[in-house]
Amino acid sequence: MAKVRVMSGMRPTGPLHLGHLFGVLTNWVRMQEEYDCFFAIADWHALSTGSCDTSQLRNHTLEVLLDWLAAGVDPKKATIFVQSAIPEIAELALLLSMITPLGWLQRNPSVREQIVELQLDEERIGYGLVGYPVLQAADILLFAGERVPVGKDQLPHLELTRDIARRFNRWYGEIFREPEPLLTTTPAVPGIDGRKMSKSYGNTVRLAATSEELENQLMTAITDPGRQRRYDPGYPEICTIFAYWQMHAAPAAQQVALTCRLGTLGCVEDKRNFAAYLGDFLAPLQERREYYAARPDLLEEILQAGNRHARRIAQEMIKRVREAMQLNDFREYGQTPTPAENLG
Repeated sequence: MAKVRVMSGMRPTGPLHLGHLFGVLTNWVRMQEEYDCFFAIADWHALSTGSCDTSQLRNHTLEVLLDWLAAGVDPKKATIFVQSAIPEIAELALLLSMITPLGWLQRNPSVREQIVELQLDEERIGYGLVGYPVLQAADILLFAGERVPVGKDQLPHLELTRDIARRFNRWYGEIFREPEPLLTTTPAVPGIDGRKMSKSYGNTVRLAATSEELENQLMTAITDPGRQRRYDPGYPEICTIFAYWQMHAAPAAQQVALTCRLGTLGCVEDKRNFAAYLGDFLAPLQERREYYAARPDLLEEILQAGNRHARRIAQEMIKRVREAMQLNDFREYGQTPTPAENLG
């Protein structure tokens, strides 16, 4: 029996961090054992907010690949590909944009969130940012993704893809499956300043950070602002470091909470303890990362193999789409159009 297909992706906009590891990658590693997984390095999506400087896009793409492999994403178990290597995604996004009402896109809350988060002015709010849900729908529908891993806050985004698929199927015939959410239960990972961990906030803990970098980053983390002296009782529930303990080492978190409330564990000591623990935890990931980083030819092989497999599936689906929309009347898909002088 064929496995259920999962489709997901990530924008290459810089080094990955703990939020990516525990919010996404840990789930992907588990899913690849059970599902037919397609994971896209979504470089076109990165252009929606970073089109003014593309000088680091290739480097960021390779960095994302390294972090995925380090976390345990296995190219023998999942299809890893680069979005821009599949031109059929762009074609489908164009076709879907023709049937997607502007009102659907204007109601998308994530666009407004990104505008505020990145402090974008009108000159930097491009068509690509407003229309990115259509490109996202193309990513999912082109590969017949049956499940899409999302958190509850992302359900409205997936519903827009389902709306687009329903409209297409109603107008042109049953071509697309309506993807179902694969709900993830991982809580949002806080940044060292207490807000959600985000590269745009500059509050991340990088997966590739050295032990010294980890300690320096974590020493700036917000703990209990009401705790004035070393032996004052603390409230771990409002401490960012305690939130990290809960996510990474639940048994240790119980002892941390007890000693914090008693005032026998200081905030500085707690930060250093967690930095040491996190360094040990990340060491195997960083070793795998160094292994692949030293083998650029292997990275190229992984991407090329994934791109070829993804492209074959994409070509089959876009052929069906074109036929459903009656766009194949004047040429066979995949062939060079007949020159105009030979038509008559």
